Amino acid sequence: MKIAFAGKGGVGKSSMAAWTGDYLARSGKNVWMIDADTALSLGEACGLSSSLLPEPLIRREDLVKERIHEHGFLNLNPDVGDLPEKIAVDLPYVGSEKEGAGRKRLIVMGAVTNAGGGCACAANALLKAVLAHLVIDREDWVIVDLEAGVEHLGRGTVSHVDGLVVVSEPSKRSLDTASEVSRLATDLGLSNQALVLNRSGHNPQVPGFTVCLNLPILNGLVDRQLIEGSVVGLPEQQQIDEVVAKLIHALQNKES
Repeated sequence: MKIAFAGKGGVGKSSMAAWTGDYLARSGKNVWMIDADTALSLGEACGLSSSLLPEPLIRREDLVKERIHEHGFLNLNPDVGDLPEKIAVDLPYVGSEKEGAGRKRLIVMGAVTNAGGGCACAANALLKAVLAHLVIDREDWVIVDLEAGVEHLGRGTVSHVDGLVVVSEPSKRSLDTASEVSRLATDLGLSNQALVLNRSGHNPQVPGFTVCLNLPILNGLVDRQLIEGSVVGLPEQQQIDEVVAKLIHALQNKES
């Protein structure tokens, strides 16, 4: 199953993606964790030291030249089937790894943010090709941490994503962003959506979402964030797992 996570900045989107990937791996699933957010925080959220983060694919000029500028021509449909294994890094387990646990691997996509840095067509083509390959061609679970919108996916790729999770805080601005993301995704054909309200104790009705789950304030996370970026292995792990399990169950049931 392929699940994309979106939401306004600072609402806990990357944390929710990290918790979902961690839960799946501990359940024996092999998981590709794709950081497609400009903040590039998914690796640290998953417990990886910042010094071990892989170079964002967008900056891999060697691969862009090799795959996109092949034989001097611009190849917008490159063969990238071998790239995930080459550019990914394994994510750590918190505590001892359980027997039968799956493998968690991180790919950092990056984003073009330098407006004056020249044409980014080739680099973007490589990003889109790798993302499409993982979503469409791979049988493993794929977790994609997006920016607020769904533009990273594009129309061709989004039709193969099995579900969209929009993370929001219980505030008007955040919920307005959630509703807009939902509308954009629906326009692209992705109707299997769920809303996760982070740091919330109630369940407001939000247009566009039939599935809405709550995650209250986690004191263990509040304390942890003062000293490190990892969000896995919290004292509230069981509570988090229960929400993630309900989320996956809801997306799978709606998909079928």
